[in-house]
Amino acid sequence: MSAELRAAAPLWRHPEFARGARDMFGIGLGVGAWGLVTGVAMVKGGMGVGMAVLMSLMVFAGTAQLATAPLIASGAPIWVVWATALCVNLRFVIFSAQWRPYFAHLPRGRRALKAYFCADLNYVLFMRRFPKPEPAPEQVPYFWGGTFINAGSWHVMSLVGIALGHRVPQEWGLGFAGTMALLGMTYSLLADRATWLPAVVAGAAAVAAFALPLKLNLLVAIAAAVAVGSVIDHLPGRCAGNAR
Repeated sequence: MSAELRAAAPLWRHPEFARGARDMFGIGLGVGAWGLVTGVAMVKGGMGVGMAVLMSLMVFAGTAQLATAPLIASGAPIWVVWATALCVNLRFVIFSAQWRPYFAHLPRGRRALKAYFCADLNYVLFMRRFPKPEPAPEQVPYFWGGTFINAGSWHVMSLVGIALGHRVPQEWGLGFAGTMALLGMTYSLLADRATWLPAVVAGAAAVAAFALPLKLNLLVAIAAAVAVGSVIDHLPGRCAGNAR
């Protein structure tokens, strides 16, 4: 198909849309499991069904939802809720900065829509697919193909979890199942030293800083991983290795 025909075709018919969906499909199974866990956790934590649905659709950030749901249910001050969500979601600032060279040329409204659908795993897959930081016509279809699976899996299963929250026994251990699903997804994305070492450092930092309030140990883990990743990227021979 010529470039002109690809540009004129609907987005979902573009080959890169299908590729993005395929790349995300296996990971989407784990995302759905985590969405189910989050939906159940919000309802079991005392949040009303309507509020849980609204939060799931508006926030679209599992870590923030799990961190703030108990605070909301316990009547914590709103500033504590906002500060907690801000801390655990600061990683999206890094994602946005990394995506800027690819999407800065797009209109503000389209960039804002992409910002809502920004997620950890579609960021990882996108950067793996397009390592060179410059815009290309196939990037937008690829982004939306991955987003279709990622966001679809999350929202559908999160709403299912909310609907079934009070009917799911604690003995089922869904929290453990969701954690194992995320660990499996993470393991599949660790391919070399540049991914393994930051992951190990982040895990160690999160455990070491576990006693910090407001889930700040997550922020410490993110900062540690970014610092280690930056050092690795600037090591002698790293650029040459990437070129190969």
